[in-house]
Amino acid sequence: MIANDHGRILVVDDEVNIREAIAKILAKRGHDVAVASDGSQALAALRDGAFQVVITDLKMAGADGMVVLRAAKEADPSVEVILMTAYGTVESAVEAMKLGAYDYLTKPVDPTRLPFLVGKALERRGMGVENLQLRERLRVRDEFRSVVGQSQAMRRIYEVVDQVAETHATVLLQGESGTGKELIARAIHHRSGRRDCPFVAINCGALPETLLESELFGYEKGAFTGATAVKRGRIELADGGTLFLDEVGEMSLKSQVDFLRVVEAKEFRRLGGTRLIRVDLRIIAASNRDLERRIREGLFREDLFYRLNVVPITLPPLRERREDIPLLLELFLEEFAQVHRRPPKTLSREAMQAVLTYDWPGNVRELRNVIERLTVTVQEGVIQPAHLPAAIQSQNQADKAITLPLGLPMREIEREVIRRTLAEITSHREKAAQILGMSPRALHYKLKRYGLLTPGE
Repeated sequence: MIANDHGRILVVDDEVNIREAIAKILAKRGHDVAVASDGSQALAALRDGAFQVVITDLKMAGADGMVVLRAAKEADPSVEVILMTAYGTVESAVEAMKLGAYDYLTKPVDPTRLPFLVGKALERRGMGVENLQLRERLRVRDEFRSVVGQSQAMRRIYEVVDQVAETHATVLLQGESGTGKELIARAIHHRSGRRDCPFVAINCGALPETLLESELFGYEKGAFTGATAVKRGRIELADGGTLFLDEVGEMSLKSQVDFLRVVEAKEFRRLGGTRLIRVDLRIIAASNRDLERRIREGLFREDLFYRLNVVPITLPPLRERREDIPLLLELFLEEFAQVHRRPPKTLSREAMQAVLTYDWPGNVRELRNVIERLTVTVQEGVIQPAHLPAAIQSQNQADKAITLPLGLPMREIEREVIRRTLAEITSHREKAAQILGMSPRALHYKLKRYGLLTPGE
């Protein structure tokens, strides 16, 4: 039961006898207790460490209990705060509750009620953290659904994700930009036993070599000019969880050498440090480049590639799984209607056809951005081809062009133009006739003449 968990508790009171008595009561119950003699000490303690419960006096010189309450909630919204005062009033109690206090005690503190209240506070905090984790898992599940779709290609990837998630195997994700590599990495993490530990991501292509190394490995105080304190790097922050290296193919050769030890031995040194630091983490790397080609060009280490490429997963571009586009459209139209508080929209048949035939060089990311733009800018409830970006419209028009050989008789040319027009507009003869510049009656005559009428007409 969560209420029996031994939490870390901060006790704040400017009366030494009271804070020491409270700390003694809670320590006997197995809690890890820290004390602060005033609000300023409490604020420093909150900056330096994490607490599950804070018990603070309301009336103190300098920073009072309300200031401590606000600071505790800013440092960690899930922390539970219990306020104490000998001057309890309804007004201060109501204000404290509005700011997120768990409960309110009057002095002298009841030594039997205090441990019970702390236990209940820990229980509520635990439930809150569990709810946050559940919401995060549901969010990742929904994001993953938007990447996967229903195509056979993505179903196979989903199967691999489920197989590899519960292992500690290193994964290498490859595919074009916008195919959802980070979402797949997060899905692996959230389906693993490391789900309650950090998922730490870094984009190797977004940082110069020196900054990438300090971000990855951290540094010791005095390691270089400006290093005024110890900094923990992303590798250290991911201890117990997952480290996601995006665009790993952009990492410099020097950084690759340094990182190889992390992959092989799960140990590293901070910049300017001599002590080896061991970490327990899973590594997922991703690249939109052909890493084997980078190896041939001398830009990527072969030994690092083989250590990263334990479980390779290649994400297909959207143009190779067009059957997923209608599902993605439905998800994005619903999402952005809610986000931007707009009425839900649909696509006309012609607009849908244009979207389905477009090659989407930016993949799912491009599709998502286009749908968000249309949700915001289109006032009508139905999105028409004219609303679509110019690139989609131009490709759609190119797909509708007709190529005919020289010397073809005019009769055959007219027949082919009518046939192709009707193929595009199958359910609206009047519209087809308008496009062809003739009356519906004349179109019917031409259809009969060229043998294009459907059986029964």
